[in-house]
Amino acid sequence: MDEQVKERIRKQYGNLTASQKIISKFVIEKPSLIAIHTAKKIADLTNMSEATVIRFCYALGYTGYTELQDEIKKSLLIAEPRKGPIQKYRDTEEILTRDNYAQQVIETDIAYLQQGLQQLDYRLFEQAIQSIISANRIVVVGFRWCHIPAKWLFSTLNAIKGNTYLYTGAVDNADYFITERDQEWLVIALSFPRHPTETVALVQSAKALGAKVLAMTEGELSPISQMADLLLKVTTPQPAATSGMPVLFSLLNVLIKGVMVYDAENVQKRLQHYDEISSQLYSFIGDEDEFTI
Repeated sequence: MDEQVKERIRKQYGNLTASQKIISKFVIEKPSLIAIHTAKKIADLTNMSEATVIRFCYALGYTGYTELQDEIKKSLLIAEPRKGPIQKYRDTEEILTRDNYAQQVIETDIAYLQQGLQQLDYRLFEQAIQSIISANRIVVVGFRWCHIPAKWLFSTLNAIKGNTYLYTGAVDNADYFITERDQEWLVIALSFPRHPTETVALVQSAKALGAKVLAMTEGELSPISQMADLLLKVTTPQPAATSGMPVLFSLLNVLIKGVMVYDAENVQKRLQHYDEISSQLYSFIGDEDEFTI
């Protein structure tokens, strides 16, 4: 489906009526039906009125249903006709057993990683990388199963850039962020169903204070995506909590490596300094050391 349509929905979703939100979900999930059916038929399929469908198009900035339909038709015509890695995998997917579970798990990860590579929007990732580089301060937030990848991102960004903080909820003093509102700061929010209210609340507060928000979530209808300045969509196997880590970590690693490429000189200086400080604070066992039992 055309990314421009999805982007319009994402930006206007918070202003849509409840009925229009139902139609927007239908448009995102079933664009092929929009391409072949009239506004009246779409109204029937969504249990809405034709007028509601038309008003939905107006709300997105289209002159009417025909313009929306034409844009979706064009995107479907130029879409890659062959099956993607995920669909190819699903066509041959087997039920997990003791004999095949290891192979099935790894093949699933590979399929979703390949799909992610095909769908990678390099322009959008470059914007995200530049926003990280230009930020004076970065706050990373992720709760429940997103806490582990959020903590890894926070730790890694601190090593290569610095001035990065992990928001851990009620144990943190949120007033600190308010006092730093004059800084050019960035919130990186990781959230997937079911979405914790604390993540949404922090993003809302950050936007109200003028911060830039980079969201990593499942799609345009996520509660944090409408508030995001930049949205990086992550398609994971379901349930995401037990199966989505490889894909999420891979895309986080793309961000990290991107910062290291685009800001190579500063990153190298930072890593050298980081290594020197670490050597003073911690004891390490060198390759030349020998153990005695």
